[in-house]
Amino acid sequence: MVKGFGNKMKKFKQGEWNLTELVSSPKDSSLTKQLLSIEKDVKKFEQYKKALKPNISTTLFAKIIKSLEDISEKVSVVSGYASLWYSADTQSDEATSLMTKMSQFSTEIENRALFFDQWWKKQIDQKNAKRLIRSSGQLSEFLRHKRLLAKYSLSESEEKIINLLDVTGSTALVKLYDKITNNFQYIVNIDGKKKIYNREQLALLVRSHKSRTREVAYKALLSQYQKNKGVLGEIYQNLVLNWKNESLKIRGYFSPISVRNIANNIDEKTVDSLLSVCKNNLDIFQRYFVHKGHMLGMKKLRRYDLYAPAVKKIKQKKYSFDQAVKLVLNSWNSFSPKLHDLAKKVIIQKHIDYSVRHGKRSGAFCHTVSPEITPYVLLNFNGKVNDVFTLSHELGHAIHSLAASDKSIFVQEASLPLAETASTFSELLLYDEILKNLENEERKAILAEQIDDLYSTVIRQSFFTTFEIAVHKKIGDGATVEEITKLYMQNLKEQFANSVDVSEDFGIEWSYIPHFFHSPFYCYAYSFGNLLALSLFQRHKKEGNSFSQDYIKILGAGGSKKPEEILKEQNIDISSKVFWQDGFEYIQDQVRLLQNLN
Repeated sequence: MVKGFGNKMKKFKQGEWNLTELVSSPKDSSLTKQLLSIEKDVKKFEQYKKALKPNISTTLFAKIIKSLEDISEKVSVVSGYASLWYSADTQSDEATSLMTKMSQFSTEIENRALFFDQWWKKQIDQKNAKRLIRSSGQLSEFLRHKRLLAKYSLSESEEKIINLLDVTGSTALVKLYDKITNNFQYIVNIDGKKKIYNREQLALLVRSHKSRTREVAYKALLSQYQKNKGVLGEIYQNLVLNWKNESLKIRGYFSPISVRNIANNIDEKTVDSLLSVCKNNLDIFQRYFVHKGHMLGMKKLRRYDLYAPAVKKIKQKKYSFDQAVKLVLNSWNSFSPKLHDLAKKVIIQKHIDYSVRHGKRSGAFCHTVSPEITPYVLLNFNGKVNDVFTLSHELGHAIHSLAASDKSIFVQEASLPLAETASTFSELLLYDEILKNLENEERKAILAEQIDDLYSTVIRQSFFTTFEIAVHKKIGDGATVEEITKLYMQNLKEQFANSVDVSEDFGIEWSYIPHFFHSPFYCYAYSFGNLLALSLFQRHKKEGNSFSQDYIKILGAGGSKKPEEILKEQNIDISSKVFWQDGFEYIQDQVRLLQNLN
């Protein structure tokens, strides 16, 4: 048990995270010393270039890898500090300047160490590569995967040029998108009163009990993106074209999404099976939306009403951050005290920023700096039940990282699709905790919200991915912003069919989705992680807490093996459509349970 926690757990006050573990202050000499230390290490590492020969000993090879690990961790600490500071205050000129400086610095270090990557991918023969892979323990899959990426690698000088151009190219475009959209303010007129809201506050309004409030909130949100569609569209078009030009034309990837699949170290067949099964199960959610419309007394749901509370009589409970923390930690403790204790570290060490303020990045994330440092979590906590689940989700990510903290920085983080598993499993545990001893109406409210979230994190994300597949091709063929918007509307209408009325103003919603700009084809990872977590949760229900040991093994593997291999060890075949269908059986059961409560 961690000191300060127990039956009399101390209360937490809203506040910002403490980043001094990374850099004591950007204004004193500590950051300069850290950068000089990295510079010194890189100079030593550069001396290994002459030692890179096919017959290099396994001992020397291991020493070189260890040196590269140390450099990577030190760079991750200082660049992580810059990124976290910027996320906490995107309008700070100092944070923005440091972010740019560290991006440039990281690129220079990466370029100076690039010779090793190039040697490993292109110069060493297959026989000696296999010899060194066999001797590399937990890094074997990491090194094997690098050899796979060799097919798409360029010469050292070409890679350096691309790295340098990215700083003022795609990276700068993404930063510009963030700076523009995070500064949006929304004027909303509710009951004759005008008030300025930020994006996080609007997210609360679209879940209001009042139909008119939901509508005006969405219109205020979408209108800002509509007004700025020219510049946001230009940013997106250039990001997509850059993705195409570099990945397909220069590197030779088969398709835009194959770039992400190969980076995720996951088979094309697995992703195809996932997206196909999601599409085949649309009717579950379409029937649910019809039922939800009846619960709300409406002939048909509008897209404005998608996340409306399904039970009007119940006032949404407000949670303090202290209450939210206790609920989440208790849900983990009932499953695994070991994982519960890992989650507490984030809170104890003040590695969480959850206050809502202007200029702070919207949404939520968990950022792992290195295996030696507890991950950092950013939230925008308003006290709603949805915020409690977001806390649970991000702490799930932190648990995943901490469970694999004995791994190298190169393999601590799980492949992207697998990385969403712990976060979703954490939410499922929380549902069990919250549903205890609830009255019928409260159960209906929570169940409906859970199904809403499952739509958002499974079907919606899979259709984001199918939209990206289509829009990357469309933009490659010269699509305009209006054509992109039309394509997105077609995507929405396929999702909802006749179950929901979708007004034309939602066509611009694509420009509101940060993942499209930040990380193309990221979104299927949510569908993957959620459906996988649902399957694992059902297994937990059958086997009881004895399953926790198997679950910890999955998390503890990090990214040291292919996702297919990690899960195969637990008798899970993720290339099979049958497996993905099992996850939808859980969703169907939840929908039936809700219908039976009426």
